[in-house]
Amino acid sequence: VQTDLQGKQLQKIQTSGGTEGYHTATQDGDLMYIDKDKKVIYRITPDQKITKFIKTGDWAPISIHSSRINGDILVGIKTEKEAKVTRYSKVGKEIQNIQDNQGQKLYSDPHYITENINGDICTSDYNKHAVVVVNKSGQHRFSYTGQAPWFRPWGICTDVLGHILVCDTIRETVDLLDQDGRFLSVILSPQQ
Repeated sequence: VQTDLQGKQLQKIQTSGGTEGYHTATQDGDLMYIDKDKKVIYRITPDQKITKFIKTGDWAPISIHSSRINGDILVGIKTEKEAKVTRYSKVGKEIQNIQDNQGQKLYSDPHYITENINGDICTSDYNKHAVVVVNKSGQHRFSYTGQAPWFRPWGICTDVLGHILVCDTIRETVDLLDQDGRFLSVILSPQQ
């Protein structure tokens, strides 16, 4: 659902995205959303015109984030056997694919994606049970695997200080990390 600043509904869009981070707003005020079944990223301009922006071929897009640093579009995409994060320019040109780290697959199911103030790409990977962080060049910096034996990361964001906030669906908490992946605290527990 797209609303104006007063909460008045502008339009309602049905897409095949479900539990993933399948929409984002750009610096220019466009709304972007993915349709994983059609393998398309759509863009809605402020005048509410909807266009097919990027076609992802055989790869199903499952998460999207618009960079506040440079306007690039970061997309978590996957097939049945592989997953990666692809960087597109603000005009939809493919710039970078991030998939492996010294022969090891970085991603399995990149459900939510965001960018930190230092340019790091932070992805919550549901099937890897980890937050996977790479630098802007795509080199693996660290993976955070939670504070308990089972960790299922979900929604993820960063703040103006570079902290990483990630929801853990098993413990029903929000964990606060520094930008190097060190656990700082639980900022939201089930009791709260």
